[in-house]
Amino acid sequence: MKTYISSWPSDCPALPFPRAISILGSTGSIGVSALNVIEKHPDLFVVTALAGARNLRLLAEQAARHRPPYLAVLDEDGVKALRGLLPAGYFPRILCGPEGYVALAALPEAPLVLSAIVGAAGFLPTLAAAQAGKVIALANKEALVLGGPIIRRACRENGAIILPVDSEHNALFQALAGHDAEDLRRLILTASGGPFRGKTLEFLRTVSPRQALAHPNWSMGAKISIDSATLMNKGLEIIEACRLYGIGMDRVDVVVHPQSIVHSLVEYTDGSQLAHLGTPDMRIPIAYCLCHPRRVEVDVPMLDLAAVGTLTFEEPDLSLFPCLNLAREAYNASDSHPIVLNAANEVAVDLFLKEKIAFLDIPRLIEAALARHKAMEVSDPATVLALDAQARAETLAAL
Repeated sequence: MKTYISSWPSDCPALPFPRAISILGSTGSIGVSALNVIEKHPDLFVVTALAGARNLRLLAEQAARHRPPYLAVLDEDGVKALRGLLPAGYFPRILCGPEGYVALAALPEAPLVLSAIVGAAGFLPTLAAAQAGKVIALANKEALVLGGPIIRRACRENGAIILPVDSEHNALFQALAGHDAEDLRRLILTASGGPFRGKTLEFLRTVSPRQALAHPNWSMGAKISIDSATLMNKGLEIIEACRLYGIGMDRVDVVVHPQSIVHSLVEYTDGSQLAHLGTPDMRIPIAYCLCHPRRVEVDVPMLDLAAVGTLTFEEPDLSLFPCLNLAREAYNASDSHPIVLNAANEVAVDLFLKEKIAFLDIPRLIEAALARHKAMEVSDPATVLALDAQARAETLAAL
């Protein structure tokens, strides 16, 4: 597909096995699932680096099992604490902070990078991996929301390859394989509807973080779970689709599919739709990306359509979940508006989790942030980071 963000992976030589890998975000849900895949196929991988943030005990356990020569944590206090948790006789190099994550993303020893740091913090490491010409298993949609054009340019200039881990984009990627961009009519992203599908506005005014974290189908981290509850996760994925596949916003649609069996669809000019179906378990797309183009067994139940019985689809309720339209408006406004969208959303989600704002305040704060912003040119990482910081500060100040 000529409009894809990088060279199409199947058109390039595959990495040989065993593959040396850096895992950025190893203690999150994606990182844990990735290590589960790796541990099932230990002959296929060498873990070169693991990066976590605050869950030092889990990071130490992962490091003790895989003995990577490099680790990274959030800060210097974390470095000291982690050293005390590691087994005797194991002395990896421990880096810290954004610079540490960037360094692990660009390690010459690891041609494969799993980018699974949550939120805007994943932008610079993902960019560093692209600039280093890596094969990137991308599970950080925010990197493309913030700086998709910058990462596209880095991939093209340095020969980096991106394989999308998000279940929706992994589904689209597989359904697009072997087809020409000229034959594509539209991409159809599926959404579960989250825990509040079918609820009323009155109900949404009173929901708690505990209720919003209770996703009906997927096991995810706190931030992504809240984004799923507001449908902002799908809004960010719409932007990700445009930037991954190089198409306009008018060719990306969303349909609510509460069973989470159809992970997304591609519609072609002849009216046919190709869908990717599977058990809702992130180990499936993770294994596909880490082992591409080879498929390997993963420990998930096989899909039994007769047992599922019924697959249903419906339009999203945009009056109750305005974040979908806010994402579309931000993308259509300018390259800088999605940065503000994401920054305001991350601040608002954090405030909601801390019970400082109500659930419906999340889209309100995002809409206000977008209304304040004036479009600006975004051509370099420094501008991205400066605008991200400014939008966060202004969102907090507007409370």
